[in-house]
Amino acid sequence: MAAIRRRLESNQPGWAAQIAVRSAGLALLGLCAAAAWWLHRSVSQLPAHSATFLEFAAAALAVSSGCLGWALLGEGPGLFRLIPVPGRTILPFSN
Repeated sequence: MAAIRRRLESNQPGWAAQIAVRSAGLALLGLCAAAAWWLHRSVSQLPAHSATFLEFAAAALAVSSGCLGWALLGEGPGLFRLIPVPGRTILPFSN
């Protein structure tokens, strides 16, 4: 597992990682669409009802899987690339 993580963190992860990560993004977008479809059917039932916990959970699932799915599909393995963070200096408090 560590070797896979190191490969993803490198600049050239390879075609297999491209396919795997972007396919996971597509799967998450499919999950988002299914959750949004179910949520739409549930909310538009008659008679009108107040939202249930399951509907809130479906909405949270739709939003989170949609955001992560677009990130994985758009950026691919580059999402896991290490970014150099500059050091910081601690300034003393001045009165």
